[in-house]
Amino acid sequence: MNINIDRLTMFLSWWYDYYYIVIVFQLLFLWHALKTQRRDYIWILIFLPVIGGLIYLFKEFIPSVRSSSFSAQMKEFFKPAASIEECQKRVRIADTVTNRLALADAYSKQKQYERAIATTQSCLTDYHAKDPGITLQLARLHFLNNQFEQSIAYFDRIAALNQPMLKKQDDELMYTRALVATGQTARAEEEFKRIIRVHHSIEAMYYYGMFLKKQSRFEEAKEQFTTAKTEIDLHPRYIRRQQMQWVRLSKKELASL
Repeated sequence: MNINIDRLTMFLSWWYDYYYIVIVFQLLFLWHALKTQRRDYIWILIFLPVIGGLIYLFKEFIPSVRSSSFSAQMKEFFKPAASIEECQKRVRIADTVTNRLALADAYSKQKQYERAIATTQSCLTDYHAKDPGITLQLARLHFLNNQFEQSIAYFDRIAALNQPMLKKQDDELMYTRALVATGQTARAEEEFKRIIRVHHSIEAMYYYGMFLKKQSRFEEAKEQFTTAKTEIDLHPRYIRRQQMQWVRLSKKELASL
């Protein structure tokens, strides 16, 4: 009994001396969870700061730190305009298409889509006037800026080229969501089905489920959300980590149906 009391006393003494460290890490993990769409952990981190923090540290944070994107995320968090300023300097030194596209990408990461579109558009000159890569980037940027009709127009230009290397799953899904946003539901549904059939995309299953739910086709929506939840285990580990947010969102939708 005395041993247990001594251990409790030691823990309380440590907590009073170092509790602020736990709070700092808790805030860091909360920011990371929000930034990376791991929203299911937020309540765990808030109500179980020590145990939840340890779970998050080993299961989510450390694998993320090992990825190359983590340092970039931290830099953007503490100095959001740093990458834009650096790219602007490079454009002033050498006003090349490569440097302009890098600047447009920096604008896009900060959600300055109008500037990103204008900068990318300025690259469609001379030799690059019909560049498929630049055209594809404009399709993506117009989508992110909620300019869905313009996005579809650029995607259609890419489709007309019929080059397999330009047909990425993320772009196909973006195009499909733009069709939904412009009311082209029949074409959108065909595209959803094709993407799911060809790519087994968990993200596409989620968005297709939301599409069906909006049309009050609740049983079909349930089927998509359930498939997203069960098929995740069939994918490689790195894919599961990338797609887990769509599984969590699908589970949330299932609970509401």
